[in-house]
Amino acid sequence: MKIALIQLNTLVGDIAGNTQKVIRSLEKAQKEGAKLAIFQEMVLTGYPPRDLLYLPYFMAQHEEALKNILPYTQGIACVLGGIVVNKNVEGLPLYNAAFWCQDGTIREVARKRLLPMYDVFDENRYFEPGQEAVVVAYQGYHFGLSICEDIWRGGLYSVDPVSELKTAGAQVLINISASPYSCGKIKERRKILSQLSSKYFLKSIYVNQVGGNDELVFDGGSMIYNAQGDLCHQSPFFKEDTQVIDLDHLQKVELVDDELNSLEQALILGLKDYVKKCGFKKVALGLSGGIDSALVATLAAKALGKDHVLGLMMPSRYSSKGSVADSKKLAKNLGIKTKLLPIDGQHKAYEKSFKTMFRGKKPDTTEENIQARIRGNLLMAVSNKLGHLVLTTGNKSEVATGYCTLYGDMAGGLAVISDVPKTLVYDLCRYINRKKEIIPQTIIDKEPSAELRPNQRDQDSLPPYEVLDKIMRSYVEDLKSEEEIIAEGHDAVTVKRIIRLIKLNEYKRRQAAPGLKVTSKAFGVGRRFPIAAKF
Repeated sequence: MKIALIQLNTLVGDIAGNTQKVIRSLEKAQKEGAKLAIFQEMVLTGYPPRDLLYLPYFMAQHEEALKNILPYTQGIACVLGGIVVNKNVEGLPLYNAAFWCQDGTIREVARKRLLPMYDVFDENRYFEPGQEAVVVAYQGYHFGLSICEDIWRGGLYSVDPVSELKTAGAQVLINISASPYSCGKIKERRKILSQLSSKYFLKSIYVNQVGGNDELVFDGGSMIYNAQGDLCHQSPFFKEDTQVIDLDHLQKVELVDDELNSLEQALILGLKDYVKKCGFKKVALGLSGGIDSALVATLAAKALGKDHVLGLMMPSRYSSKGSVADSKKLAKNLGIKTKLLPIDGQHKAYEKSFKTMFRGKKPDTTEENIQARIRGNLLMAVSNKLGHLVLTTGNKSEVATGYCTLYGDMAGGLAVISDVPKTLVYDLCRYINRKKEIIPQTIIDKEPSAELRPNQRDQDSLPPYEVLDKIMRSYVEDLKSEEEIIAEGHDAVTVKRIIRLIKLNEYKRRQAAPGLKVTSKAFGVGRRFPIAAKF
């Protein structure tokens, strides 16, 4: 029996466009001999639809889309994700559902059993949990239907949907998912599917969404496991794809993962889709000659093409000689356009404006931040006049500690690497250069500096990034306490200082551009801390 695994890059809310993708994919799968086509979770609405689900006409559009798809299920069955109304008096108004469509009708509807309410997920805000295990007999197999979290128990739930499907007679587990990428997530999924398959002696089919939707990046990577827990098929990552696999003739495959490659591809896809889906064609960013802007420029050129990236070089009196020279070399390697806009004149004008008001006060971060805000103004003017989306270039280490300027280097539409710690920025740049020098080695080798005062170094204000990133990861991603982190061997004064900075700068992060999530816990939608608080 041939089965099509179809991972689509959908646009949230574009029910008509997503429906046409489903129909075209169904026709292709049928031409290739598939008897069953499996799509991802909420393929018709795109995931996550968030409060679009509250709009009355949204549900009507969804129902119309289902009707349009059904005629294409003659001769081929399909499983696709969508939403269904809860007709009971009690409970939330909707279910997150998997539709089994066959012979022009909806044969079965499985409702998602486990609704995640952690990190970026808030499904209990919209959906009522399903109560029944749904198994469908088709082409000599009994298929058990599950949706994403239904296989991710992790001790959070008392219900075990896979166990119930097995008890109900399932021979093949189908899991349709919208599971976002983060570092290490691919290995985690494989481990779960392998264990479930061998534990319950089930063949497992996993189909995942692909594409960037706001902060989230979905990596695809649909899979099939045999009943012994062996991986027998792996669809491509980070690209839309249809694979037709013979379920009766599965063979074990061996794969080697490359975490840095996955991270690079996630950032490229997230950037590309954010720009495209928000209606932009070109981007602009500040090129400082530093490693962060070099990485963002490189990712942008790969995501959008060299002709769609503009780098602004905006040196001040404190900029090093390498600031412009290294930026020009990077731009030449990438083939992107640049514009030189020195800011010393504007900086002097600001100083003149505040000469009387600030008389008697020593220069401090106020004067430094003015330079960053001049650059932010220039970038936003380019955005307004030329229609470019501005990319910010701050990394996670800077965003965590507030080593960034509101309305300055934080100004923009997308924070591409705001979830990439500084040490990982270096690793990724070296990985990009593994075959040839794209990012100039002088950029990688130079000591990090904001270049806002004479001889400034990042380590004048922050601990070494190797230390900072370990403390930040323990506190932000692993949710460890101050005492636990100190017990790991870190200097107590440094730990207290870093945690204090992370707490104090929540107000900055709340005003930041959305950033692509690539770690287990990113600032933004998945980390909702109060600003006015004491803890």
